[in-house]
Amino acid sequence: MPTADTEPLHSADWLNPLRDARDKRLPRIAGPCSMVIFGVTGDLARKKLMPAVYDLANRGLLPPGFALVGFARREWQNQDFAKIVHDSVRDHARTPFSEEVWNTLAEGFRFVQGTFDDDAAFDELSRTLTELDETRGTGGNHAFYLSIPPSAFPVVLEQLSRSGLAQSNDGNWRRVVIEKPFGHDLQSAKELNAVVNRVFPEDTVFRIDHYLGKETVQNILALRFANQLFDPIWNAHYVDHVQITMAEDIGLGGRAGYYDGIGAARDVIQNHLLQLLAITAMEEPVSFNPKELQSEKIKVLSATKLAEPLDRTSARGQYSAGWQGSQKVKGLKEEEGFDSESNTETYAAITLEVDTRRWGGVPFYLRTGKALGRRVTEIAMVFKRAPHLPFDATMTEELGQNALVIRVQPDEGVTMRFGSKVPGSSMQVRDVSMDFSYGQAFTESSPEAYERLILDVLLGEPSLFPVNAEVELSWKILDPILDFWASGGTAEPYEAGTWGPSSGDEMMHRTGREWRRP
Repeated sequence: MPTADTEPLHSADWLNPLRDARDKRLPRIAGPCSMVIFGVTGDLARKKLMPAVYDLANRGLLPPGFALVGFARREWQNQDFAKIVHDSVRDHARTPFSEEVWNTLAEGFRFVQGTFDDDAAFDELSRTLTELDETRGTGGNHAFYLSIPPSAFPVVLEQLSRSGLAQSNDGNWRRVVIEKPFGHDLQSAKELNAVVNRVFPEDTVFRIDHYLGKETVQNILALRFANQLFDPIWNAHYVDHVQITMAEDIGLGGRAGYYDGIGAARDVIQNHLLQLLAITAMEEPVSFNPKELQSEKIKVLSATKLAEPLDRTSARGQYSAGWQGSQKVKGLKEEEGFDSESNTETYAAITLEVDTRRWGGVPFYLRTGKALGRRVTEIAMVFKRAPHLPFDATMTEELGQNALVIRVQPDEGVTMRFGSKVPGSSMQVRDVSMDFSYGQAFTESSPEAYERLILDVLLGEPSLFPVNAEVELSWKILDPILDFWASGGTAEPYEAGTWGPSSGDEMMHRTGREWRRP
């Protein structure tokens, strides 16, 4: 206790003598702040964002004075918004419901009614945030989450600028969070980036790619750079090819109208799969400082290009009616809102080359699709075949290629496939697998990707967010195949519940390879 002749010790001056500053076991907790969600009535906010905010609070990672503000056209009061958040949390939160945590969090809920072009609504938003600074102690620190179509970005950004909400002062911060798609080609991406950066400097822009928030994707960095075991073989001397797959087992349903004109390549390859490629192929960064990580990813994307000729190194398709398990599903052109004459692909496969010393000559095969055999995302490093010199053909005829498979979802983990002798008197070698599963190896469940990403936004930690250069390089890589597909040809039909069109298999067979069956 301070005495009459001593000054009280402020928390900013106090250091825990028992904790090393380098100790990462205790998590970082966000400081005083609020988050404003535009598009708060949408599926993303209801199923992902609001539950993630609650889960962060439940894990003790948000400050007691945190505030959540919703902005939409609905005629809601604060209590109506609180009811929506409550229902979302009950239905979709990962962690158990705690009345005490909920009551503390709910005190900071506010709702502002208005449209994006309504000056008065944004003035009211400004007053609401000022009131929260005073009553909740948010300190002028505000994140604006644009869970809205990119076409609405300019008007919302202009309103944030006009009302003074985008400008930081007195040491506080203002940040903007943008959901994909980041444009629909290179030119539109550059225009969108310019619009955003006119209002928010690049170091305050957080572009969400939720795949980068997944534990398994971050584990690629640990797998590669914390273990000497893998580094010597992570190159063209030993790797035959790399397959990156993101498959979904459902069709478009009610999203068919939105999806028409976008397609699988724009929706998934441009962001998720090219980011997975960059993390898989990047060189070891000097440190895990955000700028160092981003620099290495940019180098990889700068060296990446489509393999040619495009008609032989790519494939596209549209799902037709079929069976998903025991359920009969409609074809794409039977979905409500989809143009029956549309050529928009729901399956896309491309071949990429990374022209670096490490990866020269190694093809990277990327594929994604709707209504495929099962829901799975994985990165498969397939190694060159051994010469089998001591063995005759009958001993190894059932042996495939060694593979290291990183499973991103749904059963996160890592599998190694290699040859082993079959028990018995004869020498027979057959494939076996060695498996690591997150669910079995660790007692705690992995946080949702949006938990990690929202916390990083509030902490100002940009490591997992693509910057301008990454977005533009990704479009530069993908634009030629989009132009090629637009110039002619049609998307080949494939039956729902299968693994895509025959042209996807033929693309691999031309080089003597085949897709893994996940």
